[in-house]
Amino acid sequence: MKVKLILLIFLVFSKIIQAQDKKSLDLNLECIAFYNLENLFDTIIDPDTNKILQEDFTPFGSKKFNTEKYLLKLKNLAFVLDTIGKEITPLGPSIIGVCEIENKLVLEDLVSQSTIAKKNYQIIHHEGPDARGIDCALLYDPLHFKVTSSKSVKFTIPGNDRFRSRDQLVVSGELLGEKIHIIVIHWPSRRGGESKSRPKRIAAAKLSKSIVDSLQEINKKAKVIIMGDFNDDPISPSIADFLKASGSTFLKNNQMHNTMYDHYKKGIGTLAYRDQWNLFDQFIITPSFIDNEKNYDDFTFYKSVVYNKSFLKNQKGNYKGYPFRTYGGSNFLGGYSDHFPVYMFLVRKAL
Repeated sequence: MKVKLILLIFLVFSKIIQAQDKKSLDLNLECIAFYNLENLFDTIIDPDTNKILQEDFTPFGSKKFNTEKYLLKLKNLAFVLDTIGKEITPLGPSIIGVCEIENKLVLEDLVSQSTIAKKNYQIIHHEGPDARGIDCALLYDPLHFKVTSSKSVKFTIPGNDRFRSRDQLVVSGELLGEKIHIIVIHWPSRRGGESKSRPKRIAAAKLSKSIVDSLQEINKKAKVIIMGDFNDDPISPSIADFLKASGSTFLKNNQMHNTMYDHYKKGIGTLAYRDQWNLFDQFIITPSFIDNEKNYDDFTFYKSVVYNKSFLKNQKGNYKGYPFRTYGGSNFLGGYSDHFPVYMFLVRKAL
């Protein structure tokens, strides 16, 4: 009798597992990524942007940045983008937000690398006023994401006419027919100290929130993703208090879900400085992406990942375990970036 009961339980669980496997086969999974590309400059000085910083990234500058090093940087970054998200979907990311890029040309060179050229990534980029000459941009697979509009929202601080930082890129489109909005950001750095620079990031947060609010005024169930380098952690005032983003999935319309909150609480970061890890690279989403009932009738947030594989880390020395970056001061290290990439998955029943 006991043997029969055990056999019955086994058969029931087998049926459940088979049903779950079948259900997973009937789902659309879309991967969305963000990567701070750490000063992706070409070797040519553009007179319309920051000449002093650009001079560092020339063969005659302090970094001795030449064509060989530029091509290696592109090859390394393309390899990373090609491997993101493939533990779940072999297609990799359909949408990739990036920051710290000099111009559209470097992105054209990036997407033409042999490892990712087959994806035919398209580029959304607007030249911005940043003092360092770096911008945000969006790469996307046109077979999965159809862009309907894009704009660069100027970021200013009243009373500070000399302030020049990254604009916030807003892209609207259809992900497999479903309308979503993406805001790609790179908020002001902590240069000068966290507390001294905090008001700039709060001002950036107010701008990001105003963009979200305007989209929700048009459609209160608008699906909006803010992705980027926030230069703040999930518990920082700019994010927790001004974006009203938390780790909770039970949200009111004016609140947002920080998909990276649990990673931060576990001590996982995307960059390190003086033996302190921070999680600056995040995805923050509106309530319409949350499906606590797991119906998956439309695109729903599934999970997020900090991509911190061993090949992206320093393997030895004082900075062992830190992101393996391109330069250490003026020394060419031949790495990837000083940030780990992040990515997330959206899931929906197959139509």
